[in-house]
Amino acid sequence: MQFSDVAPTLFGAPAATKPAVLPSYIKDHRKRLRERFLVGGPDAMPDYELLELVLFRAIPRRDVKPLCRHLLEHFGDFNRVVSAPVERLKEVSGVGDAVILELKIVEAASHRLARSRILDRHVISNWESIIDYCHTTMAHRETEQFRILFLDRKNVLIADEEQARGTVDHVPVYPREVVKRALELNASALILVHNHPSGDPSPSDADVAMTHQIEQAAAALGLTVHDHLIIGKSTELSFRASGYL
Repeated sequence: MQFSDVAPTLFGAPAATKPAVLPSYIKDHRKRLRERFLVGGPDAMPDYELLELVLFRAIPRRDVKPLCRHLLEHFGDFNRVVSAPVERLKEVSGVGDAVILELKIVEAASHRLARSRILDRHVISNWESIIDYCHTTMAHRETEQFRILFLDRKNVLIADEEQARGTVDHVPVYPREVVKRALELNASALILVHNHPSGDPSPSDADVAMTHQIEQAAAALGLTVHDHLIIGKSTELSFRASGYL
């Protein structure tokens, strides 16, 4: 004989389960947050409330405040939570696939919006947007990433590509591969970009040596290296402006 914890009905089918009712205090809180966001925008909300709005869909039937505060304590701020590696997010109690999905959708949207402001635009007259884009995509990474912005003869950005990923303090870069890719894209100039997870954008001796190697390889093929940007947590360093190029 088999037993079941589902009560039978007159027709032998299990009774339908009633959807859980959202407690009024949570429902009212969510309504107030949404209204405040629509009226005042993101600047009217601290990080933990903005994070709550993001996680409402991922956790529809539970108070998300404790998890939001836990995430912020663990990673530091809203940007670091959203850009945290998936494996690091999984280490936080209460974070499942639904939460990770919502966070990564926000991250992808922010990168795509920032990128749309610089692609197919003249770089020199759009320099602030270039800096903003680099900070959006790289400033909060926990490992080094090396990117290249490829420009045409009119200094219009035609491609932005990640070339390599590394560790917390090193990323392997091969000058030959850099110039090879530039020729494949029919680019005329390059802007090199990488981040320092430590937050300090000061160049290391290896950064300077690698930049000069790429500059020499590019010059031999008629390509120009306009700049090398190192992105820190809240600021950046330009090789050109600092006299390294």
